[in-house]
Amino acid sequence: MIKCLRKSGSHLPAWQLDEVNKKSLEEILSQLKCHFTWNLFKGKGVPDDLEGRVCEQIEYLDTKFKATMYNLLAYIKHLGGQDEAALKCLQQAEELIQREYTSQAEIRTLATWGNYAWVYYHLDRYLEAQKYVDKVKQVCEKFSNPYSTECPELDCEEGWTRLQCGGKQTEKAKVCFEKALLKSPNNPEFVSGLAIAKCYLDSKPQKQLPFDILKQAVALNPENQYIKVLLALKLQKMSQEDEGEELVDEALQKAPGQPDVLRSAAKFYKKKGDLDKAIELLTKALETTPNNGFLHHQIACYYREKIKQVENAGESETSGNREKVEELRKCAQDYCNKATEKGLSPLYALSDITELLETEECFQIAASQKFPDTEREQVHTAQCNVQEYHGESENTAVQDVLGGLSTSNKPTEKAKVEYQLQEVAVNPLPQNAPNYWYHQGLIHKMGGDLLQAAQCYEKELGRLLRNSPSGISSFFLSASELEEVRAEVGPGTGSSSVRQLPNP
Repeated sequence: MIKCLRKSGSHLPAWQLDEVNKKSLEEILSQLKCHFTWNLFKGKGVPDDLEGRVCEQIEYLDTKFKATMYNLLAYIKHLGGQDEAALKCLQQAEELIQREYTSQAEIRTLATWGNYAWVYYHLDRYLEAQKYVDKVKQVCEKFSNPYSTECPELDCEEGWTRLQCGGKQTEKAKVCFEKALLKSPNNPEFVSGLAIAKCYLDSKPQKQLPFDILKQAVALNPENQYIKVLLALKLQKMSQEDEGEELVDEALQKAPGQPDVLRSAAKFYKKKGDLDKAIELLTKALETTPNNGFLHHQIACYYREKIKQVENAGESETSGNREKVEELRKCAQDYCNKATEKGLSPLYALSDITELLETEECFQIAASQKFPDTEREQVHTAQCNVQEYHGESENTAVQDVLGGLSTSNKPTEKAKVEYQLQEVAVNPLPQNAPNYWYHQGLIHKMGGDLLQAAQCYEKELGRLLRNSPSGISSFFLSASELEEVRAEVGPGTGSSSVRQLPNP
């Protein structure tokens, strides 16, 4: 663009040339098909674990599939303000494509060039951004649109990217692979992508029925052990467990150290009821991915299941089994602690093992979350009142807060609470109001009924935490109240399932 302006005899100063070029680039960049235009996160931010998962994929994927992960890693680096690191990732992606896809290099590199253009644009290096826009144009001009084109390879790149991001992107990934397969129906890579996407969506209300596509994917990709285990899991669900176990054994023999194969195989054995084998496989996966917080969390959950097995056997009261339960409980807590040490959210890490904790631990977790100031005050007040009810108010900080609501030398705070209660008495809140149970707790506390106050505060905590992805609200709410909350919030809230990693 700058060259064109100069050839036409423009005498604009350099800063104006840059400004003209910037405006032109802004119009063109939005047309490019790449990570910057796919709306992968839509303002929600990058999931905490995504960069680690992508790096894990780069380490263990077949070489020719690593370019896709480097492209996604570049975008993640850019969002984290590391544009120079993003450029290095794009360089890796471009080199891999040139080496692994010689005959398709141009078409396969379109998303990478688009990403280059965007990163250079954000670095205010417009000449270099324009260079990559021109590269895209040279390829796309062979088709209908000068800056984007419809091709199955680009749909596939988008599909794998969305699949890696998970969540609502999985359905869009499925659409991408279906679109690619319309033009190339027996392409092994496209079939694999669609099979994995359908597996991830199989638990949704409208089941994706991935069995046939999984069989096709295994036939077209006999060396892909991950898809083999996914087929085994589907066979297990169809009551063909023996056939499935043969596939799992084969996959473990051919890929004994591949983390996603080990995780999925562990899931198979967990469903079979062989928790010892499941824990063994996950522990082995930790050897190659020791910093994976989700993996530590999963092992903690499996130890929880072991505890239930012992308790359900009806022999947990015997001396030997009591010791075994305590040992298993300690293992679960240790792995849960390791999960948080590795960066997993405490609420997520504790979502499935709250029954192993004391009430006080749950309050500490809840109080550590980022609530608005008014809600944080309510969490803290609730904790103090429950502690007082259970006779645990010796803590000086707790006594200070309790004093502020009873015999405190801070009459203004007490007066404030009394005023709030008077307001509630004159204008009672409906039961579905956000602060209903908080105010009910205050009323009972001021009336000296600490048991009722504690119960009200627990209900308020459950409602404050109802949108937490951990599902920890279930610790504070009854089953009927949980149903009430789910009806208010909608389906899908509170899920804490760990998504398996795609392995194209």
